[in-house]
Amino acid sequence: MLDWPEYKWSLVDVHAHLYGEAFAGDMEQVLLRAGRAGVGCILAVSETLEDAEEILELSRNEPMVKPCAGLHPESAGVEELEGMLLFIRNHSMRLVAVGEVGLDFWVAKDERAREMQRKVLSAQVALALELDLPLNVHSRSAGKHTIELLRQLGAQKVLLHAFDGRASSAALGLEAGYYFSMPPSLVRSPQKQKLVRHLPLERLLLESDSPVLGPTVQDRNEPANLRVTCSEIARIKGVSEEEVARITTQNAQKLFPKAFIY
Repeated sequence: MLDWPEYKWSLVDVHAHLYGEAFAGDMEQVLLRAGRAGVGCILAVSETLEDAEEILELSRNEPMVKPCAGLHPESAGVEELEGMLLFIRNHSMRLVAVGEVGLDFWVAKDERAREMQRKVLSAQVALALELDLPLNVHSRSAGKHTIELLRQLGAQKVLLHAFDGRASSAALGLEAGYYFSMPPSLVRSPQKQKLVRHLPLERLLLESDSPVLGPTVQDRNEPANLRVTCSEIARIKGVSEEEVARITTQNAQKLFPKAFIY
């Protein structure tokens, strides 16, 4: 990973995984590079309860890291859910969002597994609504299904991260007032490039999804690569990087206000 020169616009990474072996040993350098690249705020999401605990501790020592907690659909189970719901409730004052939650029909091939994912998502949406926390949502191979369920459940403050569905499915999310975030892999994804053309800039945000979905397949991704996403969106939309940085940061402030008050 190259050190970026100083960047004059503030960027917000609304979805990153800053835990586990991927960042063991150089987290401080990762965050320093992010700051040099203009990233002022990173929303760190969890997949499991263990991840959520690690993220909360990291956020106590690193002010730019804003903690989220949620049970990823690949980790969906009744026993895991109970512990996560209790964690979210106990730490609701610190958390800026519930996530990473959602549906993943790439993993869940049969209806029984998909129904379990729906139950786990529904329970977390209900708690997010109760606590007035936005949702940071995963929807791989289940874009339309995820949006339809979220709308049925009354979810209003929603980020659909790295959305891999069709533009017609994304339109359902736009109708509901949802936002969409794009990772650095945008530069190598015709599907996501097409989606960016269809989505208004006022509903787009930036994410790294570190340590995956970087500009190259083989290298570890990290939040500093948010500049790649910003630049590519600017190219597709025919506007300046400064405009993309300004509007996506405003969008993040609207959707995740708690991330900007401490």
